[in-house]
Amino acid sequence: MLKPGKAKPQTGTRRFISGVVEGEQTGTSGPDWTISREQKWGLNTYLYAPKDDYKHRMYWRDLYSAEEAEQLMALISAAKKHNVEFIYAISPGLDVTFSNPKEVATLKRKLDQVRGLGCRSFSLLFDDIETEMCLADKEAFSSFAHAQAAITNEVYQHLGEPETFLFCPTDYCAAFCTPNVSQSSYLHTVGDKLLPGIDILWTGPKVVSHKISVESIEEVSSVLKRAPVIWDNIHANDYDPQRLFLGPFKDRPTGLIPKLRGVLTNPNCEFYPNFVAIHTLATWCKSAADVEMGNEEQDSCYSPQEALTLALTDWLQEFLSTDQPGGARQACIKKESSDESSYVPGPGDNPLYTAEPLTLDDLKLLSDLFYLPYEHGHTAQTMLQELDWLKNHSLVATADTDESAEWCSRAKQFDDMCEKVVQMFNRLSNAPNRNILYDLYNYICDIKSGVGLARAYIKTLGRQDKPSAQLMNDDPEPWGFRGGLSGEFQRMLPGHGNRDLFKHPPMTAVYWIRLYCPEDKMEVQRIFSEMQRAGEGKVPLMTQPPLISDGLSTGEIPPSPLCAFILEDEMGVCGYALALTDAKPAAAKIKREISDSVFADFPTLITTQVLPRVTDPSPAKRMIGQLLSSIRSSGSTGVFCELRQSDRRMIDFYTKLGSFKPVKVAGLPQDVLAMGTSL
Repeated sequence: MLKPGKAKPQTGTRRFISGVVEGEQTGTSGPDWTISREQKWGLNTYLYAPKDDYKHRMYWRDLYSAEEAEQLMALISAAKKHNVEFIYAISPGLDVTFSNPKEVATLKRKLDQVRGLGCRSFSLLFDDIETEMCLADKEAFSSFAHAQAAITNEVYQHLGEPETFLFCPTDYCAAFCTPNVSQSSYLHTVGDKLLPGIDILWTGPKVVSHKISVESIEEVSSVLKRAPVIWDNIHANDYDPQRLFLGPFKDRPTGLIPKLRGVLTNPNCEFYPNFVAIHTLATWCKSAADVEMGNEEQDSCYSPQEALTLALTDWLQEFLSTDQPGGARQACIKKESSDESSYVPGPGDNPLYTAEPLTLDDLKLLSDLFYLPYEHGHTAQTMLQELDWLKNHSLVATADTDESAEWCSRAKQFDDMCEKVVQMFNRLSNAPNRNILYDLYNYICDIKSGVGLARAYIKTLGRQDKPSAQLMNDDPEPWGFRGGLSGEFQRMLPGHGNRDLFKHPPMTAVYWIRLYCPEDKMEVQRIFSEMQRAGEGKVPLMTQPPLISDGLSTGEIPPSPLCAFILEDEMGVCGYALALTDAKPAAAKIKREISDSVFADFPTLITTQVLPRVTDPSPAKRMIGQLLSSIRSSGSTGVFCELRQSDRRMIDFYTKLGSFKPVKVAGLPQDVLAMGTSL
């Protein structure tokens, strides 16, 4: 049996993993399409992790029925036929008891069934789950990471240590790491304890990462003791049913390729629109040869725009092909219809409607309108800019001046762009390949409707048309606006619109920072209790070890004179920052043993809380700045705070201050983190 840290003998160079994470599985035609395109474009891996296979995650213990097993075996066989590696993923983390041998045996039995269907590569996923262990697991394992590594190693060895075995950690991106990647105890444990033949999935700086740098991959590789496999969500749209991403694979320099074990794209939920995502990833992966030859310039090996043009050119042929599913039938219907119809319009009659064939420019426009999560395509961005300018300069629209001539000219250009969207919609709607159209139709209908409303509005401003009742009515019809309960929830939240190209002016909120007085004790207790209840997880707070600062917040220990501040808004007290310039007595009171060397560097204890209604971090930062200034004036040389690992909000706050760093304190409870700064 191999032990962590002892490398498994390699028979040769392991190939670079490249391919697709399939998160949706409606029938078998979609996965078959994906697998065949992977082979055609030189990708080699298909990771099976569909949300609609409930035995993959929620009911992971259940074996597949005969019918389900037959479908799965068909996919595995299709992958083998196309020389694509099929990886079966299972997600037991929702409710598995890691220390229970029966649970481990059940997991092995499930994977043995899949192995019996011909699968030889596997993945254990522990993403998007609660991190609180049950009592049995706490007694058996030193940490959550230890529990995950133990079960993963055992399953990996049970399966004969397959050549490809992937592990998805719970902290699968830098944003989830506490306090950061290099100091994450979770990632260090995973890196130390997982057997070296197991590869680890990583999404980058965020869940959906805008950019992934070489430096960030070098950092996480050092912690994990292996190069990661990127699970790339840049084209994923499962979090928003109104968005589709048809832009190129980009903002991942080709210098990453030698630093990685592989890249898997987790694309749109719809199969056929994933042509661009998969095609451009394949182009990026092919640039590996240029990188290995020593070409170090990031942009010289791969051009996103050139890759996009190549993809759209190939995609156009699929749109126009009548040998695709649905295409031949549509062509047949059109032919029959034309044979049956002998109608010829007269001189005064409407001409027969005929759709022009779809063009490459149409697909470039389509891609621009549905580009990437962090940016619009060029045409979409231009349309938004023009609409904003026309709206803000509408007062000159009807005057007889040079300014009005410019307004009318730009309004005409905007109208022309809107017309191109309409024509693109018409040509797409009549493309022979109906399968692609069915996946796109709701999206292109939606954008056509939105563009139509904007077009009518600009014509109204320029008095080229009667004022639209739909635009000017306080009670518009449902088709004239985007709604739904989810949309209304989001519009009420402070972060809504942060990713819009044009933002509304922020609401002005006034805050006051003042010195704490004894009369504030009850308000501080109220805020402390409210935030405690909000942060309570599976384990009741009364059973968790106390923090030294709890006595400050509850009023049992008064703060040091002139070293306590209150934050107020128009509704009342909304935050506080309190300090004890000498923290030793408070530590002794709860029997917290802290070495004299720590107190020598950080003699002062602080605690801070701000209610969630304070969405702007600036007031809290200013309050902390005033507190630290007062503490420095008292003669203290450093401050520290204690935080529970579950309090990600305050950990993130102190981390982003820049000056606070994790402090190593022997004897801290397992779930408590100390951070400090010198003054």
